[in-house]
Amino acid sequence: MSTDENSSPAASEPSDAELLQRTASAAVRLREAVAKAVVGQDAVVEAMLVTLAARGHALLVGVPGLAKTLLVASLARALDLSFGRVQFTPDLLPADITGTDVLHEQHGSRTLRFMPGPIFHNLILADEINRTPPKTQAALLEAMQERKVTVGTTTHPLPDPFQVFATRNPIEQEGTYPLPEAQLDRFLLEIHVDYPNEQEEREVARRTTSGKAPAIEPVLHAEDVRAIGRLVPRIPITDEAVDLAVTLARATRPKSERAAREVKEYVRYGAGPRGSQALVLAAKARAALRGEAAADVDDVRAMLTPALRHRIVLSYRAEADGVRDVDVLEAVAKATR
Repeated sequence: MSTDENSSPAASEPSDAELLQRTASAAVRLREAVAKAVVGQDAVVEAMLVTLAARGHALLVGVPGLAKTLLVASLARALDLSFGRVQFTPDLLPADITGTDVLHEQHGSRTLRFMPGPIFHNLILADEINRTPPKTQAALLEAMQERKVTVGTTTHPLPDPFQVFATRNPIEQEGTYPLPEAQLDRFLLEIHVDYPNEQEEREVARRTTSGKAPAIEPVLHAEDVRAIGRLVPRIPITDEAVDLAVTLARATRPKSERAAREVKEYVRYGAGPRGSQALVLAAKARAALRGEAAADVDDVRAMLTPALRHRIVLSYRAEADGVRDVDVLEAVAKATR
């Protein structure tokens, strides 16, 4: 997908139609590359590609052993980007992520020199992000939102592209810390990784015990990812799709006139305006990955759950009654048809 550096300016800047075709082709090759290492999980891979195309961040949620880390690592191998992994632990400090100024002495003079942390890569795997205290979690906020970090009095820009794929274990509570709503809102999508079916699990057992590591060759380069990231916001979206995105986000708010019974009974706080923005952007990215010239209501509805589930706060009554965020969003979807 990359262009020749010696080509003419006209040839080096393909039209949006050409970029769209290349994006759809690249998506197919990325799916094939990840499939060499990960069995199944097609919906998860699709949501990760939407995140990549939209230049957003994603939170992967699932019990241990479902290949969350392998999914991110495999995607990184299929991209010719720098990759950094941060294993979040209770004793991790903010400086362990962002980096710090160190005193450098040479020829009798002392200067402060910045030593960048593991966050200074294109693609970041934040493994088990809920295992570190809020202060360290907050170190990611500026980076995820502003794509820069401030150490001391100096602000350091992060590489372009810069995207965070975090993982979280939903069942272990001991030694974990809840993610602040402000940080959750920075994730474009929350992607839930479920158990494989019986046939897929059988294939997993075969592959992982064969002693053979799959060879994944890079499919896209940094400039390709940047080009796709510039293309996605330019993808047209129908007025009906935008109206639906706003309606869906507003329908998650208990005081909204469009709120379903389940929302009024079980939701404390609904999605804010960033929720409708995420729906529109994710819908555009989904359309681009399929080679569609415009996003429509089907794209918006397809992204409803991953775009909004982490943006609603359920009440204690929901927990007592066994009501999940996905149950509430299903009710929202039915109420807005």
